[in-house]
Amino acid sequence: MSTTPGSPEYLDGTGPGGSAHAADHGPDNRKRLVALGALVAGGAVVAGGAWAATSFFASGAQPAEALPDSTVAYFSVDLDPSGGQKIEAIKTLRKFPAFTDKINLDTDDDLRERFFEEIVKAGECKGLDYAEDVKPWVGSRAAMAAVDLGDDEPAVVGVVQVSDAGKAEDGMASLVETCGGTSGEDTSEGGGWVVDGDWMVIAETEEIAQQVVDATDGASLAGDAAFDQWTGEAGDEGFMSFYVAKAAAQYLDDAAGMGSMLGYMPPEGGEEVPDQLQGLIDEFDGAAATVRFDDGAVEVEYAMSNYQKDLTALIDSETGVDMVAGLPEDTLAAFGFSLQEGWADAMLDYVKDAVPDEAAAIDDQLAQFESETGVAFPEDIETLLGEGVTVSVGSGIDPDAITNGGPGEVPAGIRIKGDADEIQAVLDKIAAQSPPEMAEFMKVTEGDGYAVLALQDDYRGKLESGGDLGGTDDYTKVVESDEAQSVLYVNFDADDDWLVRVTEDIPEVSENVAPLSAFGVSGWVDGDVVHGMLKLTTD
Repeated sequence: MSTTPGSPEYLDGTGPGGSAHAADHGPDNRKRLVALGALVAGGAVVAGGAWAATSFFASGAQPAEALPDSTVAYFSVDLDPSGGQKIEAIKTLRKFPAFTDKINLDTDDDLRERFFEEIVKAGECKGLDYAEDVKPWVGSRAAMAAVDLGDDEPAVVGVVQVSDAGKAEDGMASLVETCGGTSGEDTSEGGGWVVDGDWMVIAETEEIAQQVVDATDGASLAGDAAFDQWTGEAGDEGFMSFYVAKAAAQYLDDAAGMGSMLGYMPPEGGEEVPDQLQGLIDEFDGAAATVRFDDGAVEVEYAMSNYQKDLTALIDSETGVDMVAGLPEDTLAAFGFSLQEGWADAMLDYVKDAVPDEAAAIDDQLAQFESETGVAFPEDIETLLGEGVTVSVGSGIDPDAITNGGPGEVPAGIRIKGDADEIQAVLDKIAAQSPPEMAEFMKVTEGDGYAVLALQDDYRGKLESGGDLGGTDDYTKVVESDEAQSVLYVNFDADDDWLVRVTEDIPEVSENVAPLSAFGVSGWVDGDVVHGMLKLTTD
């Protein structure tokens, strides 16, 4: 270990314990160290599936302080949250038998210790003693990040909070050796880490880790205006935090794989980014998300730059959400959204711009469709969906009846804000091309100011009468009704705990869905920012 007063501590492969330093391991152990870094710094991803949902960010230092402002992607987690919120989270999770049986966390448990216990149980790191090898130096916060250091690709690094810099050096060396590292091998290649103050930076090589530390000294991610903006847009702190910088989009220029995630598949043998996708890349300014507990609910809130303004403008209305709020109070599930005039043409243009070589073929296919069906695009399609749509399911779910009786036994329907007669005229064209068993469900009635279609007559009557779903407690707890422009809502308590009933033949599932109360997803656009909120409540 080399230490210079006033400078960060880091390992250099000399002196006592040097054989445990990453630089003393060969190429194989470089992989082990990188994996170990992910284990320590990003292990919360694995733990998150089991018990990380019991944690919250406490006040204090965060891993963003140990990363430079050239960080393009960031994920952080806190494994030792503040007491009050931790108690609330664990009390919530203990309602689920699977959690109690498999994990059984108590409110005073050390999540870090439980995490390392699971690693040892899995056969990894045999001989690891948490109290001796880990607890004396490891902190409660960690992060994984992609950092732009000026190379063709960003460097993937881990950041771990440390409570004792000196013990961290020895402890990390011990972890490497215990979890698969050996000494005395070729040292031409190796992974590395650097301890700087209260943080350990872990990277593929010690040189990279030091570059991250040096870059952070100039300007940290925590002090970056864009990071502050987007994490602020994502709302209050939680136990997990995510951030993607504007600079991340530049890697789409030569990353066809990521381009495909946005719907772009490059031509065979080519990686050129089309103008439309390049435009999206140029418009992207950043994104962030937070996972937290709040008032008994699990929340995931996100915010991202509105880099598709032409498309988001087409749903910029509260009509669909108002329609969901006006559904019957005993609604099991509903989805609602709005549509602005001209949306179909705009979507068609978007698709053709995305695949310009196919634009002519798309026009030919639409012309053939119109000739064969009589349905005019886009006019009839816009008429069919009107200004807003809700798709909903009501109470009265009977799995046996549905199995034996078919679609007519399902209490499901659609409400459309539009002219019922004009919608029926379009449906008549479609019905003429459809099998009789489908055509019988294409009958429009009018109620509560909306056009109504339903699979079941009883439910049709409920949709025609409407209701006050938006005024129920379950709905208001999971839907951001004052801001939402689209909403998905599920009430697990409705219809005599319908989900419990339909899974009663599978007790291990039924007993674990019983605590669920309601789930909501709200989405809205606020100028240059697209927002979303997912909430899940329990009984």
